[in-house]
Amino acid sequence: MIEIYRPREVLANWLQPRWEYLHHHTMSDGLPFERCGIAEEDGQIVGFVHFESNPVYNYLQLRSGHEQATDGLLDWAEAHLGGCTAAFDRRVVGLYVSDWDNYLEQRVAERGFEPQPDIVEAHARYVIDKPIGEPSLPDGFHLQSLNDDNDLEKVNQVLWRGFGHVGNPPASEVEARRRAQDAPNFRKDLTIVAVAPDDEYASYAGMWTVPDNNVGYLEPVATDPKYRRMGLGRAVVQESLRRVAPAYIRTVWVGSGLAFYQDMGFSIQNRSRLWIKGV
Repeated sequence: MIEIYRPREVLANWLQPRWEYLHHHTMSDGLPFERCGIAEEDGQIVGFVHFESNPVYNYLQLRSGHEQATDGLLDWAEAHLGGCTAAFDRRVVGLYVSDWDNYLEQRVAERGFEPQPDIVEAHARYVIDKPIGEPSLPDGFHLQSLNDDNDLEKVNQVLWRGFGHVGNPPASEVEARRRAQDAPNFRKDLTIVAVAPDDEYASYAGMWTVPDNNVGYLEPVATDPKYRRMGLGRAVVQESLRRVAPAYIRTVWVGSGLAFYQDMGFSIQNRSRLWIKGV
């Protein structure tokens, strides 16, 4: 993934940190990754078709200049991937296709895949081409990196609540947070938390980097609901961007098209739409 990253306006393939984040997350435990397909030529991987958390929702990635592997990988997906979900009343195989990828769109359409207009992924890009100012905070709050303090129980709480779960997080999730931080390109020094006056972590912005590509990846970002609408989410993201700049990172991506990121200067560069076929 590091080799096939193409630094242009559209995001042609997954960023390596997205794959890394997946495989250091407990959601990957027990998933049937052996169903994914790899295309090789002369001993080199030139493409692969795979899922993230459910074999119904898949991605096809190619090394530039190896479009001839497309049909073989689509054959593999129809034979080995797919399944049932609450979203569809039959067994289907799905594939996300970028809006700019006319070739792949034509190939899946010819095979009988149908677009799902309401199921779309977006990626937005922030270009660091000027100094980033220090964020402002409400009285009593301060920012710190996980290098300054890394209380895994507090990390667990802000991410648990920030992603819509109610009540106290399960203690079993603490080890999952530790495991995620063990990923090779996760940067504790660039991952920022907003600390509330009572010492709780109120907001969190995780940062991953790939120095070979001079690229960063923002994931996850979450704010405890009781601390929302205070500017804390913006503050942790801004501070993470500010600190990543001296590491020669000039482009930071986030897997979202929310107005929250666009208001901060991120611009949507890629949308991928789900296409499905009954199997």
